[in-house]
Amino acid sequence: MSGHEYDGAGSERVSRAGAAVVDRVPAPDLIVEMLAEPAGRSSPSVYETGRLVSLAPWLAGHDERIAWLVARQRPDGAWGGPDGYALVPTLSATEALLTALRRGDGGAVGLDRLAQAVEDGLRVLHGTLTGPAAPPPPDLPATDLIVPALTELIAGHLDPLDDRPGFDHWRDLSRLPLPDGMDHRRLEGARMLFAAGRPLPEKLAHALEVVGPAARRAASFGPVGPGTVGASPAATAAWLGPAPGHGEPGRTYLEDLVRQYGGPVPCASPITVFERSWVLGTLCRAGVPVRVPAVLTDDLRAALGPAGTPTGPGLPADADTTSMTLYALARLGHPVDPLVLRPYDTGEHFCTWPGEDGASVTTNAHVLDALGHLLPSGGPATPWLESAVRRVTRWLLDQQEPDGRWSDRWHASPYYATCCAALALAEYGGTDAARHAVDRAVAWVLASQRADGSWGRWAGSAEETAYAVQTVRTAERRFGPSATEAVGRGAAWLSTTEIRDDGPELWHDKDLYRPTLIVQAAVLAARWITRSHNVDD
Repeated sequence: MSGHEYDGAGSERVSRAGAAVVDRVPAPDLIVEMLAEPAGRSSPSVYETGRLVSLAPWLAGHDERIAWLVARQRPDGAWGGPDGYALVPTLSATEALLTALRRGDGGAVGLDRLAQAVEDGLRVLHGTLTGPAAPPPPDLPATDLIVPALTELIAGHLDPLDDRPGFDHWRDLSRLPLPDGMDHRRLEGARMLFAAGRPLPEKLAHALEVVGPAARRAASFGPVGPGTVGASPAATAAWLGPAPGHGEPGRTYLEDLVRQYGGPVPCASPITVFERSWVLGTLCRAGVPVRVPAVLTDDLRAALGPAGTPTGPGLPADADTTSMTLYALARLGHPVDPLVLRPYDTGEHFCTWPGEDGASVTTNAHVLDALGHLLPSGGPATPWLESAVRRVTRWLLDQQEPDGRWSDRWHASPYYATCCAALALAEYGGTDAARHAVDRAVAWVLASQRADGSWGRWAGSAEETAYAVQTVRTAERRFGPSATEAVGRGAAWLSTTEIRDDGPELWHDKDLYRPTLIVQAAVLAARWITRSHNVDD
């Protein structure tokens, strides 16, 4: 029944406040931008761009990618974010520039500047990113495969450079050390299975580049949709190999990305369903007046198959994107049969996809949003919906940290996970325990506000401040003047802050990224609810 409007057993279609605001006012810029760029938009990725420098020097914009990598290097020699987030992008950028150096391919940067960037990258990798005091790598997709694969590639580059001035002290290093707790076994196992023609998890397509030359034209994975392998530029380049023909689907996909981004490329593309469901669900929940063209809702419904919908073509369907799609459609007056989520029900919580290592707070918060919103019109699905809502609520309560926050595997900031969980529990938790958990979350948010009125893990950011404001609004009346004053300070900070395209990258993929319109929607929602003074607790 997936993909069809859902009325339950002859009951009235779900229609709540969020659905009532969609067709009487002009569409905001976000809607226009989603229509103008249907593939979606996110920040360029150091990891993926580095892989294209190594794997696809034939691709237009090669010199621009080299120059972009050199320009993005931090003063300490690393690339990427703090707290362990620099490991993967620094490995990728260093290996890419080593590859270019071996080719004598310095572009406009020049070989001397390239050599200095490589030297600084190697120094920081040995000294701080993989040394004994290095922070553990964050829980990013395929890190346990990517890090060993890149250290192998870097080791293979060093010997041919041993006669270049400045590199002689790397001569005797056979390989970079791996972080504590990481080894080559999973990578070797995946490569052995791949070489033997054994089936591999569909999600591995997103990191197909780790298998090395065997990825080229692999029969088990191939271009889908617009020509992508695993919704990843790196995986697509690895599959294409060194000399793809003009007009091949994978090559055309990469050329289109280069035109869109001007050289560097994002972690994942297209992200159409992901972007549209998050943006629309966020705006509708906050009551932001939007007019949503039928093409957007039609496309979201069409994306839902029997197993739900993936983030992008070539990836497995997942409960996170599926639940957000169900939630957005229901808020827009187009409810879809919730049983599409049943395969992800483990009996205790919902997995992001079957066989997931670990579990996600935000996936389960989004499931609670979708199922809780659809419950009043559940029809034959009502007994399962009621059970699932109770179990997910209980599971989310068990995941709350002692200080009141939540954290999650898909985002670097606890303000995102805390916002997702608090909003879902406030609206659909329905128990005194859920209400108490929301209050604890609000207390943590209030205690962590910065002096200037913002919130943020590493520094104040518009995205995280938006999540914090939305969290506090769930219980503002119960907290009284202290919460109202904090929301006012946060709103004032947001009102004077531009939503910059070069803001912090906080979302988890193979390295950190920022889904541009999703972040803008979160900020717009926070600005709207603070302007309208629509407290909902």
